[in-house]
Amino acid sequence: MGRPGWSPCSPRTFRFPPLADFPLLFFRTSSLRLLLLAGLLGLGLLLPWAGHAQILDDSTRNNYGARTTFILKERDLLRADTVGRMIDSTLTRLPQQRYWTHDTTFQQTLGLFGSASRPLLWEANRQLGARLGRTVFDQYARGPEDVNYYDTKSPYTFFRFFQGNPYEQVFELGYARSLKKRFNAGFNYERFGANKAIAVSNTKTGQVEHNNFVFFARYQSLNNRYQAMGHFATARHEVAEQGGIQPLANDTLEDGRTDLRLLFDYQREVVNLTNAKNRDSRDRVRLLHSYQLLGRGLTAYHLFNFSRQLTRYTDEQPAPGGVRNPFYPINRLSSAATDDRAEFRQFENTVGVMGQSQLVNYRLYGRYRTYSLETRSAYEAPPVVREALPTVEGPSQLFAGGMAAFQYRQFAIETAGEVKPDLKDATQTEYWLSGRARLGFLSGEVLLTSVAPTLTEQQFSGNHFAWDTDFENVQVQQLRVRAARQLGRHFVEAVGTLANVSNYIYYSVDPISETDQIHMDGPRQASGDAGNFQLTSLMGHYRGSVGHLFFETQATLTLGAGSDNPALRIPAVVGEARVYYQGYLFKKALFGQVGVQSYYQSRWKAYDYSPSTQQFFVQDHFTIRSVPVADVFLSADIKTVGVFLKMAYINQFLPQNGYFTAPYYAALPRRLQFGLRWQFFN
Repeated sequence: MGRPGWSPCSPRTFRFPPLADFPLLFFRTSSLRLLLLAGLLGLGLLLPWAGHAQILDDSTRNNYGARTTFILKERDLLRADTVGRMIDSTLTRLPQQRYWTHDTTFQQTLGLFGSASRPLLWEANRQLGARLGRTVFDQYARGPEDVNYYDTKSPYTFFRFFQGNPYEQVFELGYARSLKKRFNAGFNYERFGANKAIAVSNTKTGQVEHNNFVFFARYQSLNNRYQAMGHFATARHEVAEQGGIQPLANDTLEDGRTDLRLLFDYQREVVNLTNAKNRDSRDRVRLLHSYQLLGRGLTAYHLFNFSRQLTRYTDEQPAPGGVRNPFYPINRLSSAATDDRAEFRQFENTVGVMGQSQLVNYRLYGRYRTYSLETRSAYEAPPVVREALPTVEGPSQLFAGGMAAFQYRQFAIETAGEVKPDLKDATQTEYWLSGRARLGFLSGEVLLTSVAPTLTEQQFSGNHFAWDTDFENVQVQQLRVRAARQLGRHFVEAVGTLANVSNYIYYSVDPISETDQIHMDGPRQASGDAGNFQLTSLMGHYRGSVGHLFFETQATLTLGAGSDNPALRIPAVVGEARVYYQGYLFKKALFGQVGVQSYYQSRWKAYDYSPSTQQFFVQDHFTIRSVPVADVFLSADIKTVGVFLKMAYINQFLPQNGYFTAPYYAALPRRLQFGLRWQFFN
């Protein structure tokens, strides 16, 4: 017997629309219409310059390519680097899904591409001041540090298309060109999409829709004394939340426990949420420019930044049939509909000076920030505001920071930091301070931080949750030692970290619900002995080759964040490995790689997820077993075209039908992935 609501009909395949239909996709919202119009106007301004981009010599030979096209980022300008780096045309990362988005760190997801995620491994926070605290979709939005600016001798076009049939999809199109050597402009458009793999017959098949548009420009004066780079970016992310698999009566063992092995029927499963959606909208305008006052020794710079983030959670049936949903402990405002919204706006101006010589590099700056947060709940048709917290317009925030570095041969030392003073209460002053030293292959860093809670950790109001807290700053004292050495064709790296954490803030389970329905209780701050804990981690990395056979492996061991830690959970072991053979074929016309890659994380009590608050929370009722996942892949490079073909999760059914990434959130099953990357230099 199949599960309730199951149909033997196969789900619709997620097909990528033809290029001719992209304008229709782009015109779904009024804001995207404006973006397309701005992009067309920008291209219209660039077209008259087409005659200045001749790239062929008298023998019609193409003079330009990957070695003549350079990428610059904001950090390059802040180091007075006007050269940048060559674009990446290698095959190594092409089939690795971890590099399909902008945050390449290991992440805990909800099993689906485009779903909410959080960093899996420990990293101290260095962001001070007002922050919204809704970060589960950060890896899909292009941050200011991820925006590429170009130095192109010819028009440059970038295109990539990845498809994991029928569940996941990536499309990206970028264009840049230089105008008379001093001005470069272009745009970048990205679309991420995903179909449902769980409970397909119950609801619509589409689950994730992401659109990201960036228009960027860079200018440098004739004598290079003045440099400027700026961009306008917008991102729209929409996810149909399912709330994980709902175990049924026939999934229960005799002792009352759920047999998790029976929850991998994917399309035929039943989920907790069928009408819920999360939307995350972001806009940003940013300009960084500098002027040399006394050569490279003294340069003044200014950074302007405006950003906006709007989050919205809706559920058309928060209590279907009057039944209480495990994700909603109460319905504070309405049992008929949920529509919770929060809009965060921020203006920043940073002014500073910097300089460098062969031995010394320094930068000093001050930052002025204003922000506002508007929270409201609305429902019914048309939406009626039922509850709205007073708009938070915090006092203007001032920051001061800088860095200084000295290097002589194999010895280098660097100090850096930032502080946000609190004149009313010195104990609430925020800061991060670091000192780093390097001697040959050995380096060490000391980091001290004191960071205030996010605005969401301080205050929240919605249809199902509400809190108002008064937390102290989270403090971290951390020591990190690194040893790295290149030995011929072999590279070896080891990193050890010891961190002492105080007043850690986390989201937890309501203790009463442990015997009833599991749901999030709200934010808590660890205190007493539990509020001060130590983390120890050791990361090992090896990369090498023997002939045409290449190896790469990386693993991180973490102690102090296991199930006995009430605030922070990290798998004891997280690692990945790759083995592949590479070489040329057809008289070096084609360069290819064929191999296997694997990922492993040890047994742990993974974080659960609360969709209506966009927060992961600690739980003790669900343990995820050790997860080994293997893929086989074939990659090829033909001049400027890179392609790959991969069978993901080839070891499915060995020994079980699947695995979980979060409590009752199943990862995608075995699937075929393929991709194309095409770069044009003319």
